Amino acid sequence: MYTDGLVLALIFGVLLDMLLGDPRWMPHPIRWMGKAIEHLEPRFRAMQLTPQVAGGLMAGALVMAVWLISLLIVVLADAIHPLIGILVQAAMIFTCISARGLADAARQVGKALAGSGLAAGRRAVAMIVGREVDQLDETGVTRAAVETVAENLVDGVISPIFFVVIGGAPLAMAYKMVNTLDSMIGYKNEKYLYFGRFAARLDDLVNFIPARLSVPLIALAASLFGGNWRSALTVARQDARAHASPNAGYPEAAFAGALGVWMGGPNRYHGRVVEKPVIGQGLGDVGPAHIQKACRLMLSTSFLSYTIAALIILAIQSMG
Repeated sequence: MYTDGLVLALIFGVLLDMLLGDPRWMPHPIRWMGKAIEHLEPRFRAMQLTPQVAGGLMAGALVMAVWLISLLIVVLADAIHPLIGILVQAAMIFTCISARGLADAARQVGKALAGSGLAAGRRAVAMIVGREVDQLDETGVTRAAVETVAENLVDGVISPIFFVVIGGAPLAMAYKMVNTLDSMIGYKNEKYLYFGRFAARLDDLVNFIPARLSVPLIALAASLFGGNWRSALTVARQDARAHASPNAGYPEAAFAGALGVWMGGPNRYHGRVVEKPVIGQGLGDVGPAHIQKACRLMLSTSFLSYTIAALIILAIQSMG
């Protein structure tokens, strides 16, 4: 059973994330996934197929390959010794979650703003957002950092943990391939509109439930650690579906309510202004102090997610 030793693997994986974050010196499976996509894209494009079919085949093949390889590694490790199997799953879980790395990156924006000014803040936030930053004022830089923390809570923590509960570390690894495919080929531009359509839709699908689970988790974390849990639920109910993404609006709206700030509005992407709806209309402006508050809320929600996941796994084991 995939649940054998999974709670220990989850605990070890979380501890590794909290201790190490995202060390650049360490080989990372997500980077290997990216290289696999880069290597295979021209080969699938060369097939005598429509771009949509070729892109779908590539995405499906890569996701299945990652799951099968990860499962085989876990099975072989467990056959050598159960403790080795646990440690292998822990290492996989560690590479799938990014709470520490997300908090570190966002806090770096706050430090840059406070220590070196707006230009440094723009450079720091450019490392974690896709929007153009050269015209952002301090509020814009801060809002970008807080929005990134909110949105990435789902694909950096809640979704991988959701799939750990369902299918252990191998399924979480397969999820990260879906996420990586979306980040690399899921764009609505001329190059990827058709080739990346399956990857984008698959990412929407696998994040559908975790994004909605994020709302009560964020509200619970807010109630325990000083945020406005009622407003988190209210803003999420009112504004989550206004976001262009079918999923990103849920954590973003819950964060907006919990922190008492509005988010969204127009931003520039690749030389074009994209009009995004305002989430949390009438709430206050975001300020530099909200970066730290957003990180605390994200980390609190992450630990609640880990705890609930461990309890669910234990319940599944007891029923087995």
